[in-house]
Amino acid sequence: MAGRLEGKAAIITGGGVGIGAAIAKGFLAEGAKVLVTGRRKEKLEELTAGLPADSIAYCAGDITKIEDAEAMVEAAVSKFGKLDVLVNNVGIDPAGTVTEIPVQQWLDIINTNLTGTFYMTRFSIPKMIEQGGGSIINVSSLAGVRAIPGMPAYSTTKAGLQGFTNATALDYGAQGIRVNMISPGATATDMLKNQMQGLARSQGTDVYGALGLLTRFNPIKRAAEPEEIAPAAVFFASDESKYITGQNLLIDGGASIVDPCGASTSALGKAWGEE
Repeated sequence: MAGRLEGKAAIITGGGVGIGAAIAKGFLAEGAKVLVTGRRKEKLEELTAGLPADSIAYCAGDITKIEDAEAMVEAAVSKFGKLDVLVNNVGIDPAGTVTEIPVQQWLDIINTNLTGTFYMTRFSIPKMIEQGGGSIINVSSLAGVRAIPGMPAYSTTKAGLQGFTNATALDYGAQGIRVNMISPGATATDMLKNQMQGLARSQGTDVYGALGLLTRFNPIKRAAEPEEIAPAAVFFASDESKYITGQNLLIDGGASIVDPCGASTSALGKAWGEE
């Protein structure tokens, strides 16, 4: 059913690449007007080139800077006259255990994944309240539910998004603001594929072979494509979800239901993983 977002205006942070770009295209296909944001202007230009100028625009900036976050919200309202949907998609994931990660890198991850989301939400909610409500979608990760070795900052921020989602949904539900979260598992974005290069080389395979190893115990034995994450965001942005708030939808190919230790040591698990 096309046109589920007809008449809605949205901001998508980190909208130039990966999951953010896929969500932007999904929103456009359903009739929304979209402002994409990000630090890399060239990526935003690549995405918006050739698309209808009255339906998509970009605003380059850094959401960890409060003045940039405010400018992004104002740009969307100036361009489209309103703001119905905010997708907090920006995220970074440098590795390093608690004793190894540089303090500044820890702070950068906190500022990007949590504080930037806070800024964007802080400036968006009043605009949404003015028009009677809106939908905020926070993009988290399976890493917020199940920790990844050597990535405490990333896991902490993604888990923190659940608390932020719940609290914001509670505080603003009566004013028509719905706040939900989507948590992708392994997704074949450029960022993850770059991270898979070392594993691919060590196993004598390509990136998708490495992703296959990564997801071999999942019920759906592959990584998601970014386009497979976008429909969930469309649903939460649409009126089809108007009685849903404070929820986290895992889009992980079933990874969260598997005990990988048991699967890797049991006879049936080994056979399952080798198929």
